[in-house]
Amino acid sequence: MANRKIVLIGAGSASFTAGLVADVLTSGLADEWTIALVDIDPGALEVAQGLVRRMVERRNASAIVEATTDRCEVLPAADVVVTTIAVGGRRAWENDVYIPREHGVFQPVGDTVGAGGISRALRQIPPMLKIAGDVHRLCPEAHFFNYSNPMACICRAINKATPQRVVGLCHGVQGTLRYLCGFIGVPYDEVSALYAGMNHLTWITHFAHQGEDLWPRVNAKLAAIGEPEDNPFSWELYRTYGAFPAVLDRHVSEFFPERFPGGDYYGKKLGVEVFSMEDVIQRGDERFQRMAAQARGDQPLDDAIFERQPGEHEALIDIVASIFADAQQLFPMNVPNRTIPGIPAEFVVEMPVAATQAGCLPISLPPLPPGVLATATEALYGVEITVDAALQGSRDLFVQALMYDRCVVDRKSAEVLADALLEAHRDHLPQFA
Repeated sequence: MANRKIVLIGAGSASFTAGLVADVLTSGLADEWTIALVDIDPGALEVAQGLVRRMVERRNASAIVEATTDRCEVLPAADVVVTTIAVGGRRAWENDVYIPREHGVFQPVGDTVGAGGISRALRQIPPMLKIAGDVHRLCPEAHFFNYSNPMACICRAINKATPQRVVGLCHGVQGTLRYLCGFIGVPYDEVSALYAGMNHLTWITHFAHQGEDLWPRVNAKLAAIGEPEDNPFSWELYRTYGAFPAVLDRHVSEFFPERFPGGDYYGKKLGVEVFSMEDVIQRGDERFQRMAAQARGDQPLDDAIFERQPGEHEALIDIVASIFADAQQLFPMNVPNRTIPGIPAEFVVEMPVAATQAGCLPISLPPLPPGVLATATEALYGVEITVDAALQGSRDLFVQALMYDRCVVDRKSAEVLADALLEAHRDHLPQFA
């Protein structure tokens, strides 16, 4: 083993850093890790640094912790670079969701598609392009992974506008497979699957346990119990298309706004009465406050973080281990399309990818069923419009993206909503100046 260096950009994240660092410290992949924390917010960086130092001490780990607001100080010699940035933080996320509500657009997440996801992309893409440029200049051999949303838009923009390649990671496919395994009572670690689509609308087409096709078991359970009480829309899509969508209703519903006019979701209001955004934001604020208290030593460190649990960080170190050992294991990743018939080349798709010493290589897949292919491709063309709007700083393309998305249905409404979001995020949209 060798000494390894990982750089976490956006380390002040309340969701990612602790889990990522816990996996690094328990991985056994290096004689010594250098963990470099980067955040442009000095206060958030101080919390991250304090928390990570306490984690290193608790594990009695051989690790060096660095912290800086300038990523260029720590990128040289990096083996792994991970981005988890959220431009404007939770306050900007609130605007992405709450402003569209005033215009009749209700979203339970607002980080991928819809008015909120498109707005978020416009903020996220410019700084991500700068990060990618610095990675390419200072550590071109590093393995570059992105967790920030909107995943497909960010990865597509980097691959389209810079020479740097990036791989997007998300836990959604794994989480949905666990959900399906629980539904029919089979062990998650014994199943295999094939899947493809856009992040947060990724279709699981093949699902097997030790060579046995599991869809007949799923169908038999459905026939026995009728309609499941949870995630009714995902089950409706499964019955319609014969493939199951990840990541369940909270995300998947946003790709079909015409199905939920005015946010009406089975008698409840999306993002308000079900999948409450207010609750999500509050939990995020509270989580960060707990991190800050632990970083200061005011609260004991939560040792449960060192136990592997389903979460955003779960696959990263396994992927890195497979790369270092050339184990060629398969993981869900977001990469440019090179192997799926019917989806344009270079569109960023979530699919099984082999983690190898030669890089993260997508496998060949059988042709997708027409309905699955149509929905996935439609969403990915929306990514193209959104990416071009962000790259060009084009209000007209922003309006076009809103209309293509179908969250609004006429140009006047799209213009009014676009202008409201542009005004709210003016300080984070230099390309629209």
